Amino acid sequence: MSGQGWFGRLKSGLSKTSTKVTQGLVGIFTKRHLDDEALEELEELLIAADLGLPMAARVAGALRRQRFGQDVDSEEIKAVLAEEVALVLDPVAKPLVINPALKPHVILVVGVNGAGKTTTIGKMAQFYKDSGLSVTLVAGDTFRAAAVEQLKVWGERTGCPVVAGADNADSAGLAYDALSKAKADGTDLLFIDTAGRLQNKTDLMAELQKVIRVLRKLDPDTPHDVLLVLDATVGQNAHSQVAIFSEMVQVSGLVLTKLDGTARGGVLVALAERFGLPVHAIGVGEGVGDLRPFDAKEFSRSLVGLE
Repeated sequence: MSGQGWFGRLKSGLSKTSTKVTQGLVGIFTKRHLDDEALEELEELLIAADLGLPMAARVAGALRRQRFGQDVDSEEIKAVLAEEVALVLDPVAKPLVINPALKPHVILVVGVNGAGKTTTIGKMAQFYKDSGLSVTLVAGDTFRAAAVEQLKVWGERTGCPVVAGADNADSAGLAYDALSKAKADGTDLLFIDTAGRLQNKTDLMAELQKVIRVLRKLDPDTPHDVLLVLDATVGQNAHSQVAIFSEMVQVSGLVLTKLDGTARGGVLVALAERFGLPVHAIGVGEGVGDLRPFDAKEFSRSLVGLE
């Protein structure tokens, strides 16, 4: 699939967010002098679009330096906004690098139920399988039969083996057995799905920490990555999810899903500014090809509706 095809889908996926931003900009900057009032309205618009207070202040500051007192239109504002957003996102736009020497490279996938963890694992498994790596999936969310079944479906679809246990089996023991087998088989990549019942934070924290503790009995360097999957439709709630999961486990990177279902795609900018965690991939649909490595410039331009 061509990059342009993906860019088109990204732009389409972010259309709810970009429409919200664009319509607001047109409303503020139709044949207008850039004055204090206009900048204040712009800041309010960007905060309402979930881009966060620091980003709103950055953009307003850049425009104040460059164009204060001059006539501006919404297209000029969009260009400055895209540039400022890209500056914040560029340092966090980092692909997930798999180390083929590890055998396996272990990726623990965390997030609240419903964020899209299992689907994300399936899509990433397909991506790496297509890249020539051997991939095994671990159904570590043993409390939800639906999650286990969903991962098995992805296993069949991608041709990747799935390690699953009985209902309510010990997820740490399951992860240990899966890692042991993956080492014996020389598997390249091991994805471990986990539970996400955040309403009982203490239990979840204990369970995730136990999984990591047990994995480290076999290999002290595991997991090599801890990916937090976030559902973009939750908007500002994503901040508390990043904070809580970072407290539970050492989150090493983010994947943002469901950007096509929300006008809150700007939250990714606010998360980058606040936490500085690598953003490895974003999703704009249900298809296998709808999850791609994150590109700061593409995202920034799509966010404001620029070609």
